[in-house]
Amino acid sequence: MRVLILCPYPAGEAPSQRFRFEQYLERSSSASFTFTISPFWSLRAWQRLYKEGNTWTKSMALLTGLLRRTADLFRAPAFDFVLIHREAAPIGPPVFEWILAHVLRRKIIYDFDDAIWIPNTSAENRLAASLKWHDKVASICRWSYRISAGNAYLCRYASTYNSNVVLNPTTIDTELLHNRLLYPEQAHELPVIGWTGTHSTLVYLEPLLPALRELEKTHTFRFVVICNHAPAWHLNSLEFRRWSKDTEIPDLMQLDIGVMPLVQDMWAEGKCGFKALQYMALGIPSVLSPVGVNKEIVEHGRNGFLCSTTEEWLTCLRMLLDNAPLRQQLGKAGQETVRTRYSVRSNEATFSGLFRK
Repeated sequence: MRVLILCPYPAGEAPSQRFRFEQYLERSSSASFTFTISPFWSLRAWQRLYKEGNTWTKSMALLTGLLRRTADLFRAPAFDFVLIHREAAPIGPPVFEWILAHVLRRKIIYDFDDAIWIPNTSAENRLAASLKWHDKVASICRWSYRISAGNAYLCRYASTYNSNVVLNPTTIDTELLHNRLLYPEQAHELPVIGWTGTHSTLVYLEPLLPALRELEKTHTFRFVVICNHAPAWHLNSLEFRRWSKDTEIPDLMQLDIGVMPLVQDMWAEGKCGFKALQYMALGIPSVLSPVGVNKEIVEHGRNGFLCSTTEEWLTCLRMLLDNAPLRQQLGKAGQETVRTRYSVRSNEATFSGLFRK
C-alpha cells in the first residue's frame, strides 16, 4: 500500500504533523505500507516563515512550493492514497485537491486538527492571509474518500459534507518520546508552573496573568513559558525557555504543574488538547480551561482540574503548590488516561484503518 502525504511543513518540524501522522509512519511501514512525504515549505523557508520581513524570500519559497505540488500531481497516480494534512497549498482555491480527486481519481484522506475553516492567521503573514481561501475546507471534505478529524467538534463539521469521517485524536508516543524513564530527572528548589506552545497561542495565557500575579503574593514559584518567542509580560515569576525539539521533553519534565487556559470560541473548540496530553503523559498534573475536547480529556478532580474563573484558577493552583501528594496522584491518573485513550499504541488501529479500501 503506497501513500503520498501532502503536508505544509518539513518532516519533524511541526507539532501537528509529528503527532498526527509522522510518529506512526515507521510503525506502519512494517505493516505493508510505504509512505512518501512531500512538504509544501522547504526547511529553510519554514525557518523564516514566521519571522517579520523576508517578503522576497517568502515569495520565492511560495513559488517553489507551488512547483513542488505541480510535480506531485504527476507522481500521484503511482500511489493508492493521498493523505492531505490541512491543505495541499497555503493560498488560493483547492486546485490541487480538485485535480487529485476529479482528474486523477485518487483516494484522498483529508486530515485536520484545528477549525481551519475559520480565519486565524498571524500578524507576520498578513499578505498570505489575504490570499487564504478558508472556504476550501468544505470542498475538500466533499471530494475526499475519507476524513480524519482530531476531535468530535471537527468531526461534526466534516460530517455535514462527507459521511465517511473518522475520529482520529492527536496522540502521544508514551514509549519512545513522552516517557520519563528515558530522561534523567532534574531536581529544582522552587515548584514550577509551566506552559508550552507557539507564539500565536501566547494570547491564551493573558487571562491567566491576574491569577499568577495574585499567586505571587502568597507563594514562591517559577512560571516557565516554553515557546519560540519570549512573552512581553511583567511577571516576577516568569522564566522563558526557547522551544527546541531536542530539549522539548527535558524542559517539560521540569514542570510540577502544567496549564492550558483557553477562551470559549469556535477556534478553541477545534483544538485537540495537545498541551494537556503532553503534560499528562509525563505525569504532570494539568489545569485546563473547560473548553472543547479538554472536557473529554480531564475529569475534574480525578486526573486534573478544569477552571473557568480567576478565582477557580487561584484555588486549584494553590492546592497543587501546597500539596505534593495531590500532584503525584493527579499526575499518575493523567498518565493512565493518555496511555489508554490518547497514545500511539492505543490508536494504531485507527490510523492504519484510514487506508482501508
